[in-house]
Amino acid sequence: MMTRDDALSLDATDPLAPLREQFTLPPGVLYLDGNSLGVLPKATAERLQQVVTQEWGTGLIRSWNSVGWMDLPQRVGDKIARLVGAGPGELVVADSTSVNLFKVLSAALSAVAADAPQRRVMLSERSNFPTDLYIAESLARQHGCELVLAEAEELPGLLDERTAVMMLTHVNYRTGRMHDMAALTAAAHAAGALTVWDLAHSAGAVPVDLKRADADYAVGCGYKYLNGGPGAPAFVWVHPRHVERFWQPLAGWIGHAAPFEFTPGYRPAAGIARYLCGTPAVLSLAALECGVDAVLAAEPLSGGRGAMTALREKSLALTRLFAGRVAATCPQLSLVSPSDDARRGSQVCLAHPEIGYPVIQALIARGVIGDFRSPDILRFGFTPLYLRFVDAWDAAEHLREVLATGEWQAPEFSRRHAVT
Repeated sequence: MMTRDDALSLDATDPLAPLREQFTLPPGVLYLDGNSLGVLPKATAERLQQVVTQEWGTGLIRSWNSVGWMDLPQRVGDKIARLVGAGPGELVVADSTSVNLFKVLSAALSAVAADAPQRRVMLSERSNFPTDLYIAESLARQHGCELVLAEAEELPGLLDERTAVMMLTHVNYRTGRMHDMAALTAAAHAAGALTVWDLAHSAGAVPVDLKRADADYAVGCGYKYLNGGPGAPAFVWVHPRHVERFWQPLAGWIGHAAPFEFTPGYRPAAGIARYLCGTPAVLSLAALECGVDAVLAAEPLSGGRGAMTALREKSLALTRLFAGRVAATCPQLSLVSPSDDARRGSQVCLAHPEIGYPVIQALIARGVIGDFRSPDILRFGFTPLYLRFVDAWDAAEHLREVLATGEWQAPEFSRRHAVT
């Protein structure tokens, strides 16, 4: 079994180690929750100060033109596109993941209705993130469709002549299980269905190639592995073959072909710009750009492998180390995440039927921050941009001590907070 000295040796030879210096990491904290909220990049505070005091404070409304505020959704979008296998001008940043999912799922259903109106089924995973299922349920009512939920292994067999759209999250938020995007997309297309992919737990964490996988639509989150800050805007991508076929349902003025003509009738912008809606959130976009730049900083340290390939290799090593230590020292917990590297995202999820929540709270009190997902999941995210191998080793040791000492039994650790 790997020792702590072994972990320190890995850190000493890690080519990505300098990336940690980009982030503000509180002393005494082992942060394993970047899959829920990424760490603050050091560049963000200075950049926001510049936007507030200079661009807004001095430039005022002139900054829409003089510093290109209006171009931020596309500029940041092009940077994210490099991380998810999309082309320049194909991805924009706007709104929330839920709102963007509503846009693309509506467009996908409209496309299918135009070509094959007999297809009335939306297919998704039963353990998909709830907001995705809520949006799908709402649209099913609006479009007269049926939402069918299934276990991951059942999905290919349920694709048939009734399926309109298959909507999946690439990496499952509860288990860390990663779908084979290319294989499932091919299966959906063979059945005549379209695919919608949620990259909330993928973008910036695992290699994604939307174009090579031939995906149809994708959305994703800016505040997890992209480190854009709490409530950071999300992104939306539509394959070029679909992008101009239909309006998205939230036909706002920034998605108009000529917003400042101020005409009463809507005329959609060309390409992905039609998936914009309201005025760009400048402060949030500026913060997100700093987070995305921190991910792209892995490129020159990757040895020619590419940023996401290098980050993925370290992520897998971190999760293997942590899961191995837990398996050896915490028999009370069961591993929920796949042990197969090819099927695991950048997180390790454990389960206990009774004590998951207080154990997480006891760890947080020690400065080891993970999170809990009902009903029984202890979830730990591994962001290779700033996590060290010794962090993974120490976190597993803290978990062993919390269980061995029974400190999780303190009454304060069972009190439920609003955010778990």
